[in-house]
Amino acid sequence: MKPSPSFPFTTLSIVCPIRDEADVLPAFFARLLPTLYATGETFEVLCINDGSQDATLSVLQGIQQQEARLHLIDFSRPFGKEAALTCGIDHAKGDAVILIDADLQDPPELIVEMVQTWRQGFDTVLAQRVDRSTDNWFKRVTARGFYRIHNAVSDCVIPIDVGDFRLMDRRVVDALKELTERHRFMKGLFAWVGFKHVLLPYVREARHAGRTKFPWWRLWNFALEGITSFSTVPLRIWTYLGLIIALCAFAFGSFIIGRTLILGIDIPGYASLITIVLMLGGIQLIGLGVLGEYLGRVHDEVKKRPLYVIREHHPKHAT
Repeated sequence: MKPSPSFPFTTLSIVCPIRDEADVLPAFFARLLPTLYATGETFEVLCINDGSQDATLSVLQGIQQQEARLHLIDFSRPFGKEAALTCGIDHAKGDAVILIDADLQDPPELIVEMVQTWRQGFDTVLAQRVDRSTDNWFKRVTARGFYRIHNAVSDCVIPIDVGDFRLMDRRVVDALKELTERHRFMKGLFAWVGFKHVLLPYVREARHAGRTKFPWWRLWNFALEGITSFSTVPLRIWTYLGLIIALCAFAFGSFIIGRTLILGIDIPGYASLITIVLMLGGIQLIGLGVLGEYLGRVHDEVKKRPLYVIREHHPKHAT
């Protein structure tokens, strides 16, 4: 699907992936739009409705009647936040693209400082959370652990405590559009393309309304996606693990043979035998699971299905 035409000489494109956020949208736009006007730049706002089941679509259509620079892209079903971000990047026409969630945890007022920093010559302005007290203890700990593990096993280093809230120059956006993989871990893709960046610290606010769309099991799958998308270390681990187990088995076998020859004592014990067999079987199944994760990604890439399907696209043009 071809992107729709946008305003000529658009400076800023604001990309908002949205799913079931009807309660927070009026407050979000009440803060976002004055901030965009305060920048003095021409802008467009792209709202990608990711298959919302509440009144999100009708609320967006009502706001669109008041703001001619709002583009509404409605997915045919939920395709996920990564697909919504990709769609927004595909359709953005601005010299700079800003990604922001609509839950008001990322303050829209920071956009003014982002634009000023971008004007100083940086290709990417990353908003970094310096205070995550609004997140629960479990989420803070697991997020910190994920960043450390990912950066340890991957050549692509993700800045710690940096989410999707960022400004990207057109050169960065064009580079991202060249990456056509189906399994998309956007934070990793943002880091992979590189370019000159700067961190802009901010305090993350509490969610204005509604509830998170990322329960713990989705965050777990998201973490697996991030690690397997940018590292083959999980595959390599099993080579070394197999080597270690083989050496241990050889050493134990040598010990049994030596003890039997010297002392004439056989080593009995069905319990130990069963334990070892079950342990090795479990290790083999885990290894197959890791292989399956990578093979499943190859399978999806070969099918070449589109990342998203647009049901309707409602652009508005300023006069």
